[in-house]
Amino acid sequence: MSTLSPAREPLLIAGAGIGGLTTAVALSRRSIPSVVVEQAEELAPVGSGLQLSPNAVHVLRRLGLEEALLRHAVAPRAVSIQGGESGRTIAEVPLGATAVERYGAPYLVIHRADLQGVLHEAAKLSAGITLTFGTGLVDARQTEGRVRLTTERNGLSDILAGSGLVAADGVWSTVRRKVMNIRQAVYSGRTAYRAVIPIDDVPPEWRDVTGLWMGRDAHVVHYPVSAGTRFNIVVVVKEDWREETWSGPADRGALLARFARWSPRCRGLLERPESWLKWALCGMDPGMRWVDGRVALLGDAAHAMLPFAAQGAAMSIEDADALARAMETAGDVPEAFAAYEAARHGRAERVLRLARENDRIYHMSGPMAFARDMVMRTLSPERLLARLDWLYGWQPPRDA
Repeated sequence: MSTLSPAREPLLIAGAGIGGLTTAVALSRRSIPSVVVEQAEELAPVGSGLQLSPNAVHVLRRLGLEEALLRHAVAPRAVSIQGGESGRTIAEVPLGATAVERYGAPYLVIHRADLQGVLHEAAKLSAGITLTFGTGLVDARQTEGRVRLTTERNGLSDILAGSGLVAADGVWSTVRRKVMNIRQAVYSGRTAYRAVIPIDDVPPEWRDVTGLWMGRDAHVVHYPVSAGTRFNIVVVVKEDWREETWSGPADRGALLARFARWSPRCRGLLERPESWLKWALCGMDPGMRWVDGRVALLGDAAHAMLPFAAQGAAMSIEDADALARAMETAGDVPEAFAAYEAARHGRAERVLRLARENDRIYHMSGPMAFARDMVMRTLSPERLLARLDWLYGWQPPRDA
């Protein structure tokens, strides 16, 4: 545990999600204090599954969190790619021991609440981290040498001051909109339907893999979570969003009707959950700036991306590592934030473009889908995996 200098002014972090908590822990490991401001009264165990590829696991390992992580995660044997309507296996991309051998760390799947719980516990046990829940961020202003936050709790306003502000407050970032005057994320025309069910309700063939079913204007992803006791299912469809909020309960019957012509193997999985929740998938365009002096965007606030590369959480974790490293070595906060953006911007936007390309590939139909499937069948499993070496093979620099 780090011993922190009490004279050093803390860095303010908006949001106690994956990006915000990872940033706080990474800063603590470098003896940099932080104050995390979170609107929610507590971190509720909600959400669904997410994927942690080796690039993200390397960061969490350096922070000393791998052992705690592995108590909740599953390392799938492979990604099994299926045709949505035909039900035929198109290809398998090896993970499991192959990923460890190739990248030096496992490819994991985990429930979002479990990952957030590991990070929250680490933050509570780390020196120099102040966690402030039930506190809304109203506004922020840069003055010479510091940032002043206006917050609200139980109807009462307060002012917090720090050396800088890290906005890890998600897709609908208040800081991005109010402080940096950057427009909000926009609806992508895709909706994600999510459900988590007991693993015993799932056929054994799906309990050790990540499944991907591709079809016209829709795809399905599923994998085990919660140390293999539960099963996460995500359905993404192309549709208009007509709700008043960006998430809510879904119509199970209407969802299943969308897949009436799909393979009985896939439909059988979709029929298992009794209820579904849905989220509008929103994203940012490439080319957005992330930094303004002593204010920096991080994670989804900086580069909200579609989930078709399974890298949303991983990019937030990588961002946190890069920002903490920059804070340790730069002369002041603006210099550190500029170095962080320079280090991260190109890679994050490459992943953003990959997610958009996968959106196109997953949802092909007709001759294009036939050609896609032929290419995947022709390539060896190792070559399919090697196409992502640039992504999964990334590791944080070694500390001096």
